[in-house]
Order: sequence, then structure tokens, then C-alpha cells
Amino acid sequence: MLIKHISLANFRNYETAEVSFSPGVNLLVGPNGQGKTNLVEAIRYLSTLSSHRVAGYLPLIRHAQPEIEQAVIRVLANHDGRDALLEVELNRSSPNRARINKANATRLRDILGYVNTVTFAPEDLDIVKKDPSNRRAFIDELLVQVSPRFAGVFTDYERVLRQRNTLLRTARQTSAKGTALSTLDAWDESLVKFGAEIVAARVALVDRLRPLLTEAYQSIAIANNDPRIVTKSSLVGATLVDEDDTGALENIESSDVAEVEELFRAKLAQIRQNELDRGITMVGPHRDDLVLMLSDLPAKGYASHGESWSFALGLRLASISLLRSETRSGDPILILDDVFAELDAGRRSRLAELVANNEQVIITAAVGEDVPAELKARVFEVAAGEVSDGA
Repeated sequence: MLIKHISLANFRNYETAEVSFSPGVNLLVGPNGQGKTNLVEAIRYLSTLSSHRVAGYLPLIRHAQPEIEQAVIRVLANHDGRDALLEVELNRSSPNRARINKANATRLRDILGYVNTVTFAPEDLDIVKKDPSNRRAFIDELLVQVSPRFAGVFTDYERVLRQRNTLLRTARQTSAKGTALSTLDAWDESLVKFGAEIVAARVALVDRLRPLLTEAYQSIAIANNDPRIVTKSSLVGATLVDEDDTGALENIESSDVAEVEELFRAKLAQIRQNELDRGITMVGPHRDDLVLMLSDLPAKGYASHGESWSFALGLRLASISLLRSETRSGDPILILDDVFAELDAGRRSRLAELVANNEQVIITAAVGEDVPAELKARVFEVAAGEVSDGA
């Protein structure tokens, strides 16, 4: 999989941009704040319909011009000798739209699956060091690329979760009984249906990712630690865990949707009064976590800075291997966004060796010398929202 050409209109700091990429390594170089990351963010958006920098899409529409209503990303992608012209419109005040080979897509998410990317950026340290939401975002974005239909499942789950939370808040305020609680029963079934599918799919995906992580981590790290991922869920165990106390969650190992549905129903029945008292949904995939372990210790809080970098990079390299083997598009496009400056010389060199043979790699760097010389790259210079071929 590779990007042959990208066109941008009113995306971030770009009024317009036209860039033709090559197979192999492409290097975007220039001072910080000029638009390097904005360009790769646009490519990544086509693969996940999300940004690795902000929540939502409105910040992607040219921020310096609030009267501008629309941003456009257009990409000519190629896999196995076949081209696909992909376009996304991001609109301030009307629904976003997608086109595939100039034909309007029925839904925006229909564009998923045509371009797969793996992005490694400094923000990836948050997967190891910070909140469960960062780890959920990592596994869920990977799941959507492996199985694009899950974009719809996540949308449905979030819709049901919002509606159920509204009903719980109303019930708490009015001390509702009878019919109102019957309505809650109906929302429970929808929550179970979509939530169990998400939980089961996460467990199955982590099971497949686990051996790939071990291999990737050992190839990049200096110390010979054993990296592991443990899936923990609010659906199991007798203890009701607060959102900021996911360390008390228990492991879940089942990837059978029917089994997870039964766990979910039982847990909802058990905690019904707690949820009515607090007016919020207290269990489900939105409360779960992936615990990252180095040997017998959690990486969060125990891993050194270098070990955290190795773990985060190992997760991304494992994602490449998984997408390569499980999707029809072969090698995902690898985006290395301003990471070489953060790595020591040893990790730089090992990373360069590992990615050199990927079908397409796009690297951003403030200083070209930060990128190992063995990565022979086509160079583009980026300045003030203008991209020029520096080769």
C-alpha cells in the first residue's frame, strides 16, 4: 500500500497542497510549526477517521480562517498495481462526506479499509504512561483498520451509551419507577449487544497482537524484558471499580460474544441500583483497560523512559505486522512523526533497519540529520504551509 499523491484544501495551515510521494522512504523536513505533521495527519485521517493529536475533526478545518466552511483531503492510493481515488470533505455546518473513485459514498466510514496506516509519534508515550483512554484508543483504532465495520459498532455503542446515561440521570432526578425502568431495560439490551461485540473483539485482537509485540519489542529494546498485554474489564469480578481506578479491574479472557453478553447482562443487573444512584453507566468497554506489563511489573509507573519508548514503538511495529498479515492492502503506510529526535542512537539505528523495507514510509523531522543516513529518502522541504521537493 502506498500514497502516490495527496491534495489538501483548507486543511490545518494549508490553503492548498499538492504532494506526490514515492515508494520507499519520504522525508518531510523543516522547522517546527510549518505543517509537516499536518500533512501526515491528513493521510492518517483517511485510515481511521480520527486524529492522533485532537478529538473531533473541527480543528482540522483551516483554523486561521473561521469563515471557511470546508476542508478537503484527496488521495490517490495504490495497492498491487490498482489505483483508488479517495476524498473526504470535513464540513463545519453540514455532514462530512466521502467519495471513492469520484462516486459518493453512502456513509463517511465506507472509506475505511482503502488506506491503512501506522503512526508512531511522541504522543504514543501516553499509551504506556497515561490514562486507560489512550490504550483503548490504540486498540480500537487498530481494530477499525483490521475490520472497518467496527467503526459502525463504536458509533452505535456511543449513541446507546449517551441515551442510557441521559435516562439514568433523569431517573435519579425523578426517582423514576415502573415504565421508566422498563425503558432502561430496553437500552440495556442495546448496550449489551454492541458492548459485548467490542469487548470480545478487543480480547481476540490482543491475543493475536501479543506474540507480535514480543518479537517487535525484542528487536528494538536494549534490555531483554518480556512485554505483555493483559485485557482487563469492568464486566468481571465482584468489585465495582471507579473510572479512575482501573488498576482494580480483573482480567477477561473470553472472546466469545455470547459469553461476554452474559457477563454484561449479569453485571448490569448486579449494579442497577448503583447506576440509578449515580446517574451514569458504570460498566462496559468505555470503562475497560489494557494493562501493559514488562515482565511482572506494570509498564505504567515502573518502566524507564527508554523502556516506555521501546514499548510504544513495539506496539506500533506489532501493528504493522498484524495489518500486513490480516488486511488486503499489504504493508500499511508507516508514518514516523518527529520521533527520531526523541530516540537515542541505538534505537534510531534499530528502527531504521526495521522500517527500511516497508513499501512506503513517511517521516517528519525538524532536522534532517536526526534521521539515520541509511534511510535513503526522497526529501521534501516544508515551510509556512508550502511543500517543495528538495531532492
